[in-house]
Amino acid sequence: MQVTKLPRWLSIGIAFPLAILNGWVLLQFVQYFQPLVNVFVAAILLAFILDYPIEFFQSQGIKRKLAIAGALLLTIVLVVALGITLVPLILEQIYELANALPTWIESGSQQLQAFQDWALKQQELPINISGLITQLVDRLSSQLQTFTGRILSIAVDTIGTLVNVLLTVVLTIYMVLNGDKLWDGIFQWFPAHISTQVRQLLREDFQNYFIGQASLGAILSVTLILVFLLLQIPLALLFGLTIGFFSLFPFGTTIGILIVALLVGLQNFWLGVELLAVSVGIDQINSNFIAPRILGNLTGLNPVWVVISLLIGAKLGGIIGLLVAIPLASFIKELADRWRAGVFKVESLPSFDKN
Repeated sequence: MQVTKLPRWLSIGIAFPLAILNGWVLLQFVQYFQPLVNVFVAAILLAFILDYPIEFFQSQGIKRKLAIAGALLLTIVLVVALGITLVPLILEQIYELANALPTWIESGSQQLQAFQDWALKQQELPINISGLITQLVDRLSSQLQTFTGRILSIAVDTIGTLVNVLLTVVLTIYMVLNGDKLWDGIFQWFPAHISTQVRQLLREDFQNYFIGQASLGAILSVTLILVFLLLQIPLALLFGLTIGFFSLFPFGTTIGILIVALLVGLQNFWLGVELLAVSVGIDQINSNFIAPRILGNLTGLNPVWVVISLLIGAKLGGIIGLLVAIPLASFIKELADRWRAGVFKVESLPSFDKN
């Protein structure tokens, strides 16, 4: 019995609502199990990062089990060292920021009031901006006071997620030890020639994005911290690390710089302007001279799709979703491009089997 092939327009018309329905079901599933999904994704990312020192140790002739033990031991040493040196300083500056915010808000209000008094003396101004500045002061004060409360609530939430952190650590160790078997089982559902290419694309996209973005973020953070210290900007360590963290996300560097400049500007307007100018200059150097050498053409995504990917990632997984949104979107784009071009065929590709 011969089955009549459906017209192309009808196939697309059937496939589109099915894709929307599947996407909605996936959204409900992820939201229902979001804490567990975040733990699982975080464990996968950590295991992915740990795979680099493991491969390095293996390249030196060390057996895989000893390489895993060495990588885990090195990670523990680094975490303990950061916990002893850097983390207490960061927590101290967060606490100092929370205590200083009311004073900074008052200072910012006084600076805006001084500007308002100056503006009222300028008779040639076409509009009276007194009311606008008053509203701006009130709104800024309420928003920053809310921000102070959020800092404290974030600290409480962080303490409350200790169980999830421990679960993530345990799952990360399991993924390092047995992750290959898990991925082998998943990719066995794909045809052999497609499975190899999909596995390679997924690995390359995540490797390029995370290694590149982490390198750029570290360079930016260290440079900004040193410059902030030279400029005698308060809370230099916290503010430099904050901008570096925001740089992990597309368009995040600009947001981080504006937030930090606003906070510093509350205390001293011209110091905030100086911080803004210096930070933008360093970011431009980082983006135009260093980033192309590290990242190259990272994703090939249209900026519109980048924004859409970030919105979807934030909706599904919060911070973790933001971290994985771009490499996943790049992976999906490359899959679609290869499928459209008919590239999925048997070819010689590097193997990812472990020794």
